[in-house]
Amino acid sequence: MNLKKHNVIEKLINWIHEKTSEKQFLIFASILVGLSAGLAAVILKLFVSAIKHYLVEGYLLRIDFKYIYLLLPLIGIGFTVVIVSYFFRNQIYKGASYILYAIAKRSGFLPFHQMYSHIITSGLTIGFGGSAGLESPIVSTGSAIGSNFARTYKLNYKDRTMLLAAGAAGGIAGAFNAPIAGVLFALEVILVDISISAFIPLLIASASGALLSKIILHESSLLFFKLKQPFDYHNVLFYILLGLLSGIISLYYVNFFERVDQFFLKINSKITKWVIGSLSLALLFALFPSLFGEGYESIKSLSEMNVEQLYHDSIIFESINNQWIVLIFILAVMLLKSVAAAITLGSGGNGGNFAPSLFVGAYLGFAFAFFLRLLGFDNVPLVNFTIVAMAGILSGVFHAPLTGIFLIAEITGGYELIIPLMIVSSFSYVIAKYFQPDSLEIRRLKKMGAIVSEDKDTSILSKISIQEVIETDFSPIHFKLTLRQVVEIIKHSRRNTFPVVKKNNKLIGIIYLDNIREEMFNPELYDKIIAHEMMQKPSMVIELSEDIFSIMKKFEESGQWNLPVVENGLYVGFLSKSSILDKYRNQLVAMA
Repeated sequence: MNLKKHNVIEKLINWIHEKTSEKQFLIFASILVGLSAGLAAVILKLFVSAIKHYLVEGYLLRIDFKYIYLLLPLIGIGFTVVIVSYFFRNQIYKGASYILYAIAKRSGFLPFHQMYSHIITSGLTIGFGGSAGLESPIVSTGSAIGSNFARTYKLNYKDRTMLLAAGAAGGIAGAFNAPIAGVLFALEVILVDISISAFIPLLIASASGALLSKIILHESSLLFFKLKQPFDYHNVLFYILLGLLSGIISLYYVNFFERVDQFFLKINSKITKWVIGSLSLALLFALFPSLFGEGYESIKSLSEMNVEQLYHDSIIFESINNQWIVLIFILAVMLLKSVAAAITLGSGGNGGNFAPSLFVGAYLGFAFAFFLRLLGFDNVPLVNFTIVAMAGILSGVFHAPLTGIFLIAEITGGYELIIPLMIVSSFSYVIAKYFQPDSLEIRRLKKMGAIVSEDKDTSILSKISIQEVIETDFSPIHFKLTLRQVVEIIKHSRRNTFPVVKKNNKLIGIIYLDNIREEMFNPELYDKIIAHEMMQKPSMVIELSEDIFSIMKKFEESGQWNLPVVENGLYVGFLSKSSILDKYRNQLVAMA
């Protein structure tokens, strides 16, 4: 019965595809993708909530052992590692960097299983207390939904990329009930260069995702704040200082996250990673309980001035009477969140940095305002600073200031804080961008061998795969062959360039037809001259691992239109400048 319904739906969509124009079908597809991504966000949040309510709180935490929750990440990450290894064959790709890589190098195609694999694995990781966020898995899921919808209905690269971004927008909108933030996230993080016409599919998808979230999810399941104090312009200087601090803490977050992540990458054994990570998290949670899980409940405790709840179950700080020690405790939690998030992901869990960055921002804002109050500035609003700093850290970590500004504006139910949000986000972004030009996701992307740029030419060139344009129909000549044997090879070749190789295909030179014409018409030399004597050393050689920008620079410096490609010195083929330019033109037409 379900299969019949699926066939009916598919036939209906195909009929709509046939009866509508490309733009009309893209709008229709954006609605479906946005609703699907929003539904995925709802399912993931409900899944995590169910694990916490029925399994963790309803059963495990009722065991007569106060600190049983310290062992929960061991269970969640363990389940995730097993599922990823045995069911998805280690093919789960985390973070927006892989989405960007798919756009740049895989024509916008994402694996089919990514539409559900992130929901399962991140739900288990975070449901059992992993210190990461659900938003990155939601973005990955929504993007996969858009990509696979486009693949099913054979849409072109441009529309496929648009639906991929629409899925990400719908996912973020559904996760926060924040449609504007969903659109801006897709524009700032997923898409590089965008035309005004592309806004419509993103707006529709984001609105669809947010609508579904609003219908199904209760307000308590979402990150939502009610402002208690309006913006006071007398605090502008403090907001500027908070913006500068946000930029510095953003740099700290990214650098420490990468260091811990690199530590786990060096460990080959999955079991060792799992054990080290789980025990490390248990220690952190024992000292700082608010690091447990996503941390949104902790953020709400700060916004409601319920600071005692943050250290209630700590084995050391269970009772704090000194206000300065409270401040130190909050700062310690803020600094350790990036470490906890990196441990969660590095040890095999699934999640993202979106929620942890909001967590760090909330603690930074509260700590800063709390410090000012201890100094005697009693009119500083703790809640406002807590909320505004969240946008600051999000802007600095993701290099997405507009997303930070409008996300916080939407989850606070208005634009009362728009001025301090703009101040803090702008200063944080400028500081982070100056000292670290690439965001965390772009840095990961570059390590994967892809480049994303706001410059259209750079972006298009980065999408060109060198392996696809290497020409291998050149006839190699062994360096000991006589001129007579060389002439026989030339007779059967359509090329006028011939690589000269040694044993094992090692490239040592090139013979150009124009340079040996006189020798070819002198039969007396046929058995007297060998290939080694007629070759020239190549002016430049391209390594197979080089990026497109280095290759184009070599073409310019050498003045050649064809250059040999080698891998560890062994001949692979030739690259033609004209072939690369043809590929560039084709990419340009596809993106038009």
